[in-house]
Amino acid sequence: MSAERIELGPDEVRHVATLARLGLDDAEVERLAGELETILGHVATISALPIADVPPTAHSLDVAGALREDVAKPGVTREQALANAPDPSVDGFRVPPIGS
Repeated sequence: MSAERIELGPDEVRHVATLARLGLDDAEVERLAGELETILGHVATISALPIADVPPTAHSLDVAGALREDVAKPGVTREQALANAPDPSVDGFRVPPIGS
């Protein structure tokens, strides 16, 4: 199954670039047109696949019990959290000012 060819003009590429807040020169528009056409061709190929009878899946394998129970556990105390801090303060961690 080959990818369907979808042609994009420079105006369409510039529109997509504007939506993505990208500034493109003419060479970039031409290069990205080809890349976007290839991507859209692959999307069209995938969209044409007969998947009406395929159930939605979260995993490709049948995975049961992959997630643990969400159980609250005691955390560390303030003293434990600050035990290895190089310069603790009364209120928490002391860090140098930004840019110093």
